[in-house]
Amino acid sequence: MASLLFLCFLSISSLYNNVGFASSASNKAPYLDALLPNGDFEEAPKASNMKKTVIIGKYSLPKWEIKGLVEYISGGPQPGGFYFAVPRGEHAVRLGNEASVSQNVAVKAGVIYSLTFGTTRTCAQDEALRITVAGQSAELPIQTLYSSDGGDSYAWAFKADNKVVKVTFHNPGIQEDPTCGPLLDHIAIKEMKPPTYARGNLVKNGGFENGPHVFKNFSTGILLSPKIQDLISPLPGWIIESLKPVKFIDAKHFSVPSGLAAIELVAGRESAIAQIIRTVTNKMYKLSFTIGDAKNGCHGSMMVEAFAAHETLKVPFVSQGKGQFKTASIKFKAISNRTRITFYSAYYHTKLHDYGHMCGPVLDNVVVTPVY
Repeated sequence: MASLLFLCFLSISSLYNNVGFASSASNKAPYLDALLPNGDFEEAPKASNMKKTVIIGKYSLPKWEIKGLVEYISGGPQPGGFYFAVPRGEHAVRLGNEASVSQNVAVKAGVIYSLTFGTTRTCAQDEALRITVAGQSAELPIQTLYSSDGGDSYAWAFKADNKVVKVTFHNPGIQEDPTCGPLLDHIAIKEMKPPTYARGNLVKNGGFENGPHVFKNFSTGILLSPKIQDLISPLPGWIIESLKPVKFIDAKHFSVPSGLAAIELVAGRESAIAQIIRTVTNKMYKLSFTIGDAKNGCHGSMMVEAFAAHETLKVPFVSQGKGQFKTASIKFKAISNRTRITFYSAYYHTKLHDYGHMCGPVLDNVVVTPVY
């Protein structure tokens, strides 16, 4: 009898480990800034659990739990004339009608985390991807492609309500073709540090150094969704208050004015970023910032508009795609004890030799100081 109970325990433990369930018995979750277990989907289901490309069985995708029609995709040409780009590796999953993949992750209760994931639509229909974690949920529209090579990556933030949270990616759509749905690849998680002030700067995270996980081997930047889709910003201190996302870019894959990261305003006036800072009413302040291009083929006449209290500044910049930058500044009088500073791109841009790739001016080094 004792032997039978021991075997049952082993079986249950194996099942939990297979789908990425984290033990609640652990004293403290480690600092996270990496792919989720099998987050790149390179660990394949067994051939016996596959029917062509469709995964059969709730726990057949290693480290994940699946529901509905989930396909295991290899990048490249597909039956029916499709081509699925998987730029970060060789494999991805496609979520059919109302299908989902889930994984339980050990975290620190009360701490904010951001998920970074690659996703793109696979059919002509409008598609969306719903992310649910710890009772927080958002539906991201992915019909707009910001890069032409299938390389769109998004970040989405949440606050952990327990020591273990269930991360779920779900296709909420129902299409005539039941296999139609988002392609999902490379899912990472990062524990977000609270935003802090740099010495002498009233702006938190003004250099954008504190941001979501960035994939090491391939990146077209990380799209940060508007606050209507993500109440907790994956860019600490900042609000994405536009209809379309802004892009978080890193120094390894792009040219940035200084430090490790910057923001690219990729959707014109629909791509705005803001922060509310503490000020003293009627006191004068100076707002300075740097704009330029990311050395990513984004050419032409650019303009960044900046707003602070009642003041507006339009800063033109002619990009030659060489990673050049310029600094601008404006003085303003605070009209209350809170002042909103906002930036957006006045124009829409695409790469010179790739009209399917949206781009725009780079923003960095945002500083507000009192004027004495």
